[in-house]
Amino acid sequence: MIRFFDILFSLLGLVLGFPLLVLIYILALSDSRSPLFRQQRIGRDRSPFMLVKFRTMKVDTESVATHLASATSVTKLGSFLRKTKLDELPQLWNVLKGDMSLVGPRPNLLNQTELIIERSALDVYAVRPGITGLAQLSGIDMSTPRDLANIDAKMIKEMSLKSYFSMIFKTLGGGGTGDRIRN
Repeated sequence: MIRFFDILFSLLGLVLGFPLLVLIYILALSDSRSPLFRQQRIGRDRSPFMLVKFRTMKVDTESVATHLASATSVTKLGSFLRKTKLDELPQLWNVLKGDMSLVGPRPNLLNQTELIIERSALDVYAVRPGITGLAQLSGIDMSTPRDLANIDAKMIKEMSLKSYFSMIFKTLGGGGTGDRIRN
């Protein structure tokens, strides 16, 4: 049933949000000349997939977890997109394709070995990664792999339609801390 809502909401989001997606894309052209950011991430069953979102960092920024990136790497538009979570909108395509869910553990990079070990031990990769989830709403990011894996496992164990909708509405209402970046 959750997959049905993922498809419905991602399709609605892409269709209704199309003008906003185009506007951000055009604005981002002047900010970075490469508005879309694509990066290989780990998905369900540890299968890699290509995540897409709006670029928020300079093109030449090293491919590391956000909490390891320098704040000086974030562009002016990128800062706004992060605060408003609009940088995540293109991930609705990943949800529609089936790479992701609206709610689930955030997909990690292939080089985040410690997190991969922690999540594998708790079977977190048995589900699709998500755009939002309990970790984001609780302020836990990828800088604390064990805590993140534990809260992801808790979310998966307790997932229901009620919690799915609750996390979506909390996220849309501005809940969650977003990604931390060091200065």
